[in-house]
Amino acid sequence: MDLNVIIDDQLYTLTVPDEIVTGASDFFDRMDRDMDAGCQMGREWVRQPGIEDRLRVVGDRLLSALERENHDVGRMMAAYILNRAPSVDTLSLDTTGEIQNTEIRYRA
Repeated sequence: MDLNVIIDDQLYTLTVPDEIVTGASDFFDRMDRDMDAGCQMGREWVRQPGIEDRLRVVGDRLLSALERENHDVGRMMAAYILNRAPSVDTLSLDTTGEIQNTEIRYRA
């Protein structure tokens, strides 16, 4: 499966094997349980993050992984997004630390 990611006006297409997207549900469930307790989004604490909040948080983790060239973590973050929101086409990741400004675009 493919996920388009925009970082500073540069478009990247991340290809994640279907086996990871569908087969890592235990890992994704653990991520969800961690976020169930709330999460930091930039300067704001979100007590009950909804799906788009979670996608933005994971998108920020994806950005960090890409910046560090940690391809395994990046692949897992992209797989989480594709698993939890398969209709997501593109994430335009905020690079200023304001996670809530990350834009999520869905397939038509």
